[in-house]
Amino acid sequence: MTTDLVIVGGGPAGSAAAIEASRAGLETVVIDKSTFPRDKCCGDGLTTSALRHLDDLGFDPAAVPSWRSIVDVRVRSPRGREVVFPLPRLDGRPAGGLFAAVARRSELDIAMLEMARQAGTTVFEGYELTTLSQSSHGVAIEAAGRQGLLSIEARYIIGADGMWSTTRKLAGIDTTGYRGDWHGFRQYFDGVTGAAARELLIWFEPDLLPGYVWAFPVDENSANVGFGIVRRAGISVQFMKERWLDVLQRPHIRDALGSTATPEAPHRAWPIPARLGDIPSVVGRTILVGDAAGATDPMTGEGIGQAIETGRLAATAIADAGFDRPTEAGRHYRSELERSMVRDHRLAGRLSSVLSKPRGADTAIAVAGASDWTRRNFARWLFEDYPRAALFTPHRWRRRLFTSRGAFTDHAEADAA
Repeated sequence: MTTDLVIVGGGPAGSAAAIEASRAGLETVVIDKSTFPRDKCCGDGLTTSALRHLDDLGFDPAAVPSWRSIVDVRVRSPRGREVVFPLPRLDGRPAGGLFAAVARRSELDIAMLEMARQAGTTVFEGYELTTLSQSSHGVAIEAAGRQGLLSIEARYIIGADGMWSTTRKLAGIDTTGYRGDWHGFRQYFDGVTGAAARELLIWFEPDLLPGYVWAFPVDENSANVGFGIVRRAGISVQFMKERWLDVLQRPHIRDALGSTATPEAPHRAWPIPARLGDIPSVVGRTILVGDAAGATDPMTGEGIGQAIETGRLAATAIADAGFDRPTEAGRHYRSELERSMVRDHRLAGRLSSVLSKPRGADTAIAVAGASDWTRRNFARWLFEDYPRAALFTPHRWRRRLFTSRGAFTDHAEADAA
């Protein structure tokens, strides 16, 4: 078959790219080696940035049964100091839009992929990319599935197939030896009766810095609990399993879950890439987005908002450049990444070093919790409500930069009613 654009990967990055491309009039095909719904290792947290992109796309939170709006972020320092960082609210409920939410990835991803279908995208589930060739005129791929071999010729290809991107490898981008910058480890719990059933909790444990432990509420009396740690020598899956058992026995974490909390499913681990700007994002008519481009936040490990943003930027670059100007499409995409994301990532990477030592983490949390103003603005800064590197990027200065409304205003105001 022939098409304008083929996208490998149906997660948030691929679906966002498909939605934008289809709405721009491009004939678009998505292939994914999985069938949906499928489990995806993730913390399930949605930052303000992610929520704004979803809102821009016309996403309906009601499509995700596990969707939970968040108004409080409780952070514990290495020395045990707890600070509550409030997000904007009215009478204890979200006000001025949503600034944080939690949604199971299994539900979020299938809802986004369905949006792509409704926009006109053709989706092939259960097909794994096996070959890729490109010329000055287009790309040709083959994908193997249970129903045989799928052959597609397209003008462009977007690789949205994650950390171990087959698209990236077949396009000739060499990342040999790269195994991510962070490790993620998570497990779902039900029967949660403590604070983890209603608040977004973050614990900076001394032995995991600059990483942290999280508990995010999903569904009713359920929580996504896990930790993220920086990759270093000696960190293995076995190490994480053993550390996980120890983490769950720590009194403040056990209390937050409650005495009746039990594992809902086995724990899972995954690598987290945070190399945006270092991994080549464009080769000819191949453009990489999301984890395939290393777009995860280097300070928090959050990647959903980055995935959606890169997907949208890639589709827009292709639509604007047209079929006969791949060089322009690639230049446009790289330029927009630099303007909107790369500088923030570099700053976040430097700030992560502050959290690598207990004293630095304690000091940072103490300063952030010094007043109502610092607590409120730290929460919004942490959740990417405004660009972290805004002071160093004057082109992004605008009125109400630090007081802008959140996403899904109608949804939030309905909650507050």
